[in-house]
Order: sequence, then C-alpha cells, then structure tokens
Amino acid sequence: MDGINFIAIDFETATGKRSSICEAGICVVRDGEIQHTQSWLVRPPMNEYSYMNIQIHGIRPRDTIFAPDFTEVWAEIRKYLFQTPVLVAHNASFDMSCIRKSLEFYGLRKPRVEYYCSLQAARCIYDFCCNTLDYLCQELDIPEGSHHRAGDDAEMCARLFLQEIQDCGCQELCEMDFCHGIL
Repeated sequence: MDGINFIAIDFETATGKRSSICEAGICVVRDGEIQHTQSWLVRPPMNEYSYMNIQIHGIRPRDTIFAPDFTEVWAEIRKYLFQTPVLVAHNASFDMSCIRKSLEFYGLRKPRVEYYCSLQAARCIYDFCCNTLDYLCQELDIPEGSHHRAGDDAEMCARLFLQEIQDCGCQELCEMDFCHGIL
C-alpha cells in the first residue's frame, strides 16, 4: 500500500460540548503500515465532566487535573500533521467538530487538512447490521484495544480504514472520495 499515508485520530470528551476533549489519540500510518500510536490525557475547560461521559470512557477529573490543555496537545498533533495532513476518524463528523470547536474555544487557527470517515466508508462497502467501530473490528477480525480510549480507538480506526481501502480495491486515498472532507 505504497503512498497510503494518514493519521487516524480519536477524541473522548468530558461533557456534551465538543470543545471538552479529555483524551486525544493518534495512529500514524505510512505506506499502509502502522508506524506509531500515541494518546494524551487532556484537561478539559475547568476540568468539568458529566456523569454520562465518565460512564462511557472511564476518564475522571482526577485523571486530568494536571494534564496539559488542548493547546499543548494540539501542538504535538500538529507536528504529525505537518508531515501528513490527512486525518481518518470513525464518525469523522464528531471528531472533526471536536477539533473545530476546540480550536475556536482556544482561539487557534484551523489548518487545511483533508479527512476521511471510516464509518461512512463502512456504510458504503459492507452490509452489516451495525457499523460501530468495535463491531466492525470484531466482524473483520481486526485486533481490538480498549474501546472508548482514544489511542486504542485511533489504532482500531487505522486498521479498519486500511481494510476498507483493500476491500474497495483502491490503490490511492483519493479513490475513497465517497468518505472524504476538508477540516
């Protein structure tokens, strides 16, 4: 899969606000191979959490009280984006809105970045009764990590998207235009 380069990304939020990122994860893919996976706990604004979100991911205020805020973590993620300005996310509308809302909240400039959605791709390619990340990974025998932890979800998303590219018979990312957008 020469030339297939992207960064799978995932966010967990502390509340219903998209700017309340409490964990960020990335998985760097170069030439169709996973190179690096990383996650960061992120201190959301005022370190506020909702009970429902804690139940989903298990991250609590005590876990992020001394964590860096989004601006510091975004600076780290941007280093990867300079090399590969292409993101992939499962349900990209959620993750891209987290980026947009957080950049807006912190007064940061939005970069020009392409993105692809592995959820949209799955809906076009497969005929499963469910298209959640964990379900698709189970059905396609993709190794799973801890679901709703950003680093593990980013890597699961990367593996899923690579499988989707292969199942479509695509040779280049641009052929996946049916699940493509611009941040």
